[in-house]
Formats: sequence, structure tokens, C-alpha cells
Amino acid sequence: MEKINILIVDDRPENIVALEALLQRTDINLISTTNPNEALRLSWEMDIAIALVDVQMPEMDGFELVEILKSNPRTKDILIIFVTAISKETKYAVKGLNTGAVDYLYKPLDPFVTSAKVDSFIQFIRNQRELKRKNKELEAYQKELIKAKEQAEQGKRIKENFLANMSHEIRTPINGIIGIAHLLERSGLNAEQKEMVDLLEISSNSLLGVINDILDLSKIEAGKFKINRSETDIINMCNAVVNLLRIRAREKKLELITHFDPNLPNHVMADSLRLNQILMNLIGNAIKFTSRGSITLKVEILTRKGNNVRIKFSVIDTGIGIANENIDKIFETFEQADEQTTVKFGGTGLGLSIVKNLAKLKGGLLEVTSEEGIGSTFCFTNWYEVVKEVPVPEKIVKEILTPFNNLRVLVAEDNPINKFLIVKILKDWMIDADVVENGKDALDKLRENDYDIILMDTFMPVMNGLDAIKLIRGGHVPGKENVPVITFSAAVMENDKKTAIEAGANDVISKPFELEVLHQKLSKYTTY
Repeated sequence: MEKINILIVDDRPENIVALEALLQRTDINLISTTNPNEALRLSWEMDIAIALVDVQMPEMDGFELVEILKSNPRTKDILIIFVTAISKETKYAVKGLNTGAVDYLYKPLDPFVTSAKVDSFIQFIRNQRELKRKNKELEAYQKELIKAKEQAEQGKRIKENFLANMSHEIRTPINGIIGIAHLLERSGLNAEQKEMVDLLEISSNSLLGVINDILDLSKIEAGKFKINRSETDIINMCNAVVNLLRIRAREKKLELITHFDPNLPNHVMADSLRLNQILMNLIGNAIKFTSRGSITLKVEILTRKGNNVRIKFSVIDTGIGIANENIDKIFETFEQADEQTTVKFGGTGLGLSIVKNLAKLKGGLLEVTSEEGIGSTFCFTNWYEVVKEVPVPEKIVKEILTPFNNLRVLVAEDNPINKFLIVKILKDWMIDADVVENGKDALDKLRENDYDIILMDTFMPVMNGLDAIKLIRGGHVPGKENVPVITFSAAVMENDKKTAIEAGANDVISKPFELEVLHQKLSKYTTY
């Protein structure tokens, strides 16, 4: 225990001896002097907590000594107890308390009262110092928290920037590949060529799926992932997923089976996109890790409560199975059951991590049972609201993309494949297009010519698209401040789209883009 320093100041040595005898104990240090000037020096040099000061002393009385102590920042917090033999009149007590004292002891001293008062002040000092120590710890902890928060925010920014750059760098060439595949499909191919183009498109979409998985995971971790429920035909949706994956199952000579509870409602309120994503991942995984036998999708009602049903989706396979010690590991990001699994079957290890997070977001339960060498069963269970009546959807007629009349477009795109693709599409739509490779050239071209609309890539050398848009909106090219601008962006984070709009873009088209989307937006911003 830390010892408390107590200073005794009295001009009579016998009084000091009496007080020391009365107060002597192991948890305090008693320091004494008969000289007030010496008392000032001791108070300055030592960590004095309590001072017992005689009032009547030659040269300097106790009131004067205490006034000096209280005026100095280094000694102002010492607790002063006056020890006096003068009258107990109120005026003296008031004078002492106004000077800075906290209490009085009157001579002759009562040993019990003296000990009790000093004990209470010693305990007060200990509590005060403990509070100061805790406050210092709290301040240090707050500084660590602020530092950790700043580091976390910096890490988040770095991660978002990396994802945006990665998305742009990969999605941009994918956009070119998918776009050219679409153009090839319309160029009159023979059966063999069409099959190769189809394979090219499947491979491109597969790679795009991996990128989207990474971005979805990032959105889930950031808490920016939203569940959007609408009327969903569970059986049709399940059949669509199975039919999509049936080719992969046939290639491995696997039987893909569906079992639907006959009491399943026709429609429920569900986020069909995310439920589709869960089932695609679970069935796709089952196909990947099954060499012979079958994969079964079983959908059944477990319980009913009012207008709600609890539905269980089970994906049962006869694949390699999972060892008990690896079951938790398979749901971790970028993890698979073991290294040999990655070597033999490939994959990113993202699918089940996304399924787990989606299940949690949807308020559902994801369970797995498995036996090594026998197979695995993955089950997703959730409550759904039954939809009594669903309006019959109107038959969607695919819109014919009609040519434009007298439309002049400025295209700013640095990627040669995407440049070729966009120009080819615009030419097919009878659009007159000028092409530049960066934002600076776009400004120069805009100064020279009049355009109905600008298609601007976001990331370009020399000057990027967003900086160019800001300059256009700021009047850098007089008279052209209000020309509509649509940005092409391979970055699909919500912040990137928001940043483009804030820079002055009228709209954003994500790469790879659908022809119908581009046509619709061109029509929207050029029809007056």
C-alpha cells in the first residue's frame, strides 16, 4: 500500500512529539518542522497529502503559511487541518476555512477525535488518488480506442478502395468479353462456333460471379446488405435453380432430384434473389464435391403459425463428406475443409461463407450434418408469410432496340476492347459517336463540338471521368454545363455510385452492362 505523507508544522517541539506519538502508524510517513519557511520547502519538494498546521507561530502564522500553499499550483491540493489553542469563536474558524483549511483540531487534543479525523482524511486521500489513477487509465484506454477506431476506419477505407479497384480492373475486361460474345451471337454462327461462344459466355459469367461473391461478402460485413421481400413462387424458383445446374450434374453423371411437400403454398413473401443465391451455392457445392450418386433438393413445411409457415430447404448429397473437426471451418471466408480439397476440387472458399451470412441476415437457420465418405446434408430453415392471392403478371415482351435519329454522342473510354464494343453498339443504333481516351481529351472535344450526351468511363489516365464531370458542371467549357453525362463504372460499391452522382453525373451504368439498359438511359436523357 502506498504511504501517505503527513506534514506537522508547529513552533513548539513538544507539540510535534505529542502529535507524532498520536498518529504513528505503518501506512503513513510523518514529516515535521518548527519553521514555516522550512514547511514551504518540504511541501514543494515532497508529495505532501495532509498538513497539520499550528495557527500561532512567530515570524509567519498558520493563516499566512496556508495562503502561500494554496496560491501555488504545486501545493494547492494539500488538505490543511489547523491545530490551535486560541478561542473557538466562529470568526477564527471562518477565517481558517476561507484560507483553505478543511478542518480544525483544538488543543488540548482529544486523541480519539484527532485519530478519527486524520483517519477519515487519509481514506479521502486514498480514494481521491485511486480516482485519479482510474481516470488516467480511462484516458489512456480512450486514446487506445480512438487509435483503434482510426486504424479500423483506415483499414475499411483501404479495403473499399481495393475492392473498387479490383472490381474495375477485372470487370472492365469481362465487360469486353461478354459484350463481344453478344455481338458474335448476332453475326450468324454455325453450331460449333455458337457452342464455343456459349462456353465463353459461361466462363465470363462464372468469373463475374466470383467477383460478385467477394463484393456481396464485403457488403454483408459492412452492414450495407439489404433483404428485399416480394411474392415468390417457391417451387418455380427451386426448379429454375435445379434446371440451371442440371447440365453440370449431367456432365458428372449425377442424378439431380427434387422433393416438394405437397402442402407448400403457391406463393410466399421472400427475397427470391438471395434465396436463389443460397440454393445455387448449396447445390453447386454438392455437385462439385460429389463424384457419383445423387444430389437431392428437398423442400418441406415444418410448422404453421397463423399466416406464416416454417419451410426447410435440404440439399442432400452422396459426396466426399466432411470430417467433424472441419465442419465449422467450411463456413469461414476463403476456407475449405482442408488443403487437399482445394487442390482437388478448386474454388475460392467464399460460397458457404456467403450462405451463412445470408441465412443470418434473413433470420434463418443454417445447419449441416455430414459423414466422411458417405455424404452431407445442408439445411436452411426460415419463416415465410403466405401470400393468399398474387396478381397474374403481364407477359413481358422483349423490347426492340430501335435506332436513334440525329443523335451525337461523345464517348470517353480508355480500354480498347470496351471502346470497340461501345462504338459498334452505337453504330448499330445509327448514333454518330466521337471517341476519346481520357477526361482531358473529352473536355477538348466538348469545346470543339456539340453533343447530345456524354458516355464517360470513371477510371481513365491523365484525367479521370469524375474530375472531368466536375469541370464540365463548373463551367470549364462555357455553355456546355448541362450536357447529360452517363458514367460507365466497373466499381459497384454503393459509395462509388453516390460519388459519381455527387460529381455531377446524371446516371451510372455498371459494367458489364445490358444493351437494353444502355438504350433505355440514352432514350431517357436525350428525349426532349
